[in-house]
Amino acid sequence: MQAQHIILETDQSGNIKNIPKLPPNKKIEGIFLVLDDVADSSLPVRKPHPDLVGQVQILDDTFDSVPETDWEILQ
Repeated sequence: MQAQHIILETDQSGNIKNIPKLPPNKKIEGIFLVLDDVADSSLPVRKPHPDLVGQVQILDDTFDSVPETDWEILQ
């Protein structure tokens, strides 16, 4: 038995959009968990500290501006 994590979306009628290709001649068992909407108000909103609002300017993306070979990555 193999496990595969798949997130399916439904349309306005509740029908599955983009049904995945399944193995032929097999039985599939599924347990469906309905995920909350991403726009859920219970999710925390990240905001800067009030003392920093308007005083800090982000000039570049730190992770994209430095090549991965320059980072000291422990292996």
